[in-house]
Amino acid sequence: MAKRQGVSGWHSMRKEELVVSLAKLAKKGSKSKIAGKTSKKVSSNGALKKKASVPAISSAARKTLKQKPSVGKRKVRSAYLEERLRKIQTQLAACKDLAFGSESSSNGGGRDRLVAIVRDPYWIQTCWEVSRAAVQRAEAALGQHWHGARPVLRVLEVLREGATSAVRKHLRDIPIHGEVHTWYVDVSSPPKSFQFEIGYLAPSGKFLCLARSNIVTTTRSRIDESAEQPWSEKPEEYQRVYALSGGYDPTVDTREVKEVLEEQLGGSLLPWPVRYGLGAVNLGNKREEFNLHIDAEVMLYGKTVPGAQVTIRGQPVRVEEDGVFHLRLEMPDRRQVLPVVAQSPDGAEQRTIILALERNTKVMEPIVRDPDAALRE
Repeated sequence: MAKRQGVSGWHSMRKEELVVSLAKLAKKGSKSKIAGKTSKKVSSNGALKKKASVPAISSAARKTLKQKPSVGKRKVRSAYLEERLRKIQTQLAACKDLAFGSESSSNGGGRDRLVAIVRDPYWIQTCWEVSRAAVQRAEAALGQHWHGARPVLRVLEVLREGATSAVRKHLRDIPIHGEVHTWYVDVSSPPKSFQFEIGYLAPSGKFLCLARSNIVTTTRSRIDESAEQPWSEKPEEYQRVYALSGGYDPTVDTREVKEVLEEQLGGSLLPWPVRYGLGAVNLGNKREEFNLHIDAEVMLYGKTVPGAQVTIRGQPVRVEEDGVFHLRLEMPDRRQVLPVVAQSPDGAEQRTIILALERNTKVMEPIVRDPDAALRE
């Protein structure tokens, strides 16, 4: 507009200066339009011609010119935006801080732990406690990548577990936030073994682990999912969960699992007879002999093409219409080799898989408790 109206120096003007110049030019044009409103010119061919006038400034430009916010309003709005920004920054910091709300984070001490608890064949509960010192170490280790790092819960599948190490497969990373200390993880295809790690994942892909959980194994689902009952808060349910998480396995250290479950239960996880003393089971003077016997079976199952012939250890196995077959066998206390042979329906091809299984049962020394001592506790 300034260029068309011939405003001098319009190249270096700011928007406000252009608006003022155009407004002055429009004001002069409106005065000359009023003065020459009645005057008309006659052209050489005798036709009437109106006198040219300068176009007026637009209503949007005039509105911008009139608006002059006061200094007080600008200060109030600036203070409001700063307060909003502080709140957002505080919320983001709390979501990123894994030590947020932890009892041990106030003095920077405490321990760092991550506990995995098997709830059912398809759900594993993870509980963690992260100290302030661990978060500070992570910030120092990530350095310039700390700004974009986010807290995650890493899910690992344990493919093979050894005496000192285990072979793990990275499944996925679950984004978490620092305002919680427990997370339920859905898993599939039971039975499988899992382990979890909690830490910070940088945009570059670098993962800094703060704590690693115990290894847990989900059990095979023996009932339909629609028939499963919801988790209850009864002590028996916590004892069942403790057993699923390896609580009664003497070769596994599950002290942290027991601590977490007892915190949730608000009581002891000892079996009911031990909790109330051995005398509560049998109030007589003579105690019956206490025995424990165990046996095992193995279920073999697989799939081939419909119509194929399958034998396991030379024994024919029925193949369903969809090609699925299964067989229940005894599991003796020794090593056994099971060849599984499948022959195509036309007899032209044969495939063999050899499965080696071993059962090693070890009877531990019994533990005898004093009934009177149990009652005193």
